[in-house]
Amino acid sequence: MSTVRDSVLTRGARGLGALICLLLALLSAGWIIRDLTIAQHGADVWWAWLGETPRPREFTAWATSALDPLLVLGALVAAVAALRTAVPSSVATGALLSLATATALLRTPLVWMLGAGWLQGLDSGLTARARLTALTQLALAVALIVVSAAGRRPDGPAGHGARGLPEPASSAYGVVRAVPHHVAPGAPGRPFKGPAVTVAVLLGAAGLAVICWEIRWWAQLGGDIYGKGLFGDASVFRALLQPPVHWQALALALSALAAAAAALRRAAWARPAALTAAALLSVHGAVALAFALRTGELGRFAALPVRAQLEVGTAAFVAAAGLAAVIAAARPGVPAAAPDADEVLAYGAAPGEARPPHAPPPPSTLPPGW
Repeated sequence: MSTVRDSVLTRGARGLGALICLLLALLSAGWIIRDLTIAQHGADVWWAWLGETPRPREFTAWATSALDPLLVLGALVAAVAALRTAVPSSVATGALLSLATATALLRTPLVWMLGAGWLQGLDSGLTARARLTALTQLALAVALIVVSAAGRRPDGPAGHGARGLPEPASSAYGVVRAVPHHVAPGAPGRPFKGPAVTVAVLLGAAGLAVICWEIRWWAQLGGDIYGKGLFGDASVFRALLQPPVHWQALALALSALAAAAAALRRAAWARPAALTAAALLSVHGAVALAFALRTGELGRFAALPVRAQLEVGTAAFVAAAGLAAVIAAARPGVPAAAPDADEVLAYGAAPGEARPPHAPPPPSTLPPGW
């Protein structure tokens, strides 16, 4: 029987990864606070996140979108997962890498958008600070990837686990342990088959639905206009730290499909990847659904054209599928390996140490001086 070995994220890598997560959270939280300070009413920020355009108190632009509070929450959760030694290394690493990937996907287009000439009407100092924030978060995302890759070592003392050799028993009578502990059916943190299939189906369906709509928009708008919504233009600008609308949709859809593939493989990092992708996709659909409710489209749903009905229905499906995937991915995964309670113990062995096949029986007469 083959055993599944896990590599360990070192204590230093966990601490450094948690620190980077906190820095990412602070950068996004600072811009959320900035939007709250310039809003005429606190609810104006919420309506701006839903796609409306309430005027801020000053002649300026909003900085954040509905995904920014989710990035803050995700960074805090990843920091906690990295600091808790009870969290398996594969899950902690998956949380760090998922946060890094989401940050990179959502911040990359800001590098060229915030340096474009069509933003000259805004305060140059404001756009420069927003661009610096995007560049800093991209650098921190790369640092998370490096820490996750370089901060791992083989499991087991002195690398025994990496070579598959049995570890010596400390108290068996005159022998070493030759029978390994009972091993769970997979690496610690790996999703069970039922939740994994559920997550894969939900994320796969939601991601494909979003991609189908993006193909529909490309065919309807044409390559030039669609390209402006993909790479950024003044006509689609909403907030300083919000990626272009079509870029955001495609990035979230591809993330969902990648997480669905990982869930099908039942990879050890599939659960944090699915949680990240599902949460972002759910908020993406919920924002579109809330905007339809605000504009009254849901109240007159039966009177809408078929295309509008499909669009609202897709938003509702994406929001519901993302939420259901979050619930399924949050279920506990495979526990860490535990010793078999029914195994036979060698003479003098502690509980959890299996009796080797060649272990001698207890002596009938104790040795002199015993």
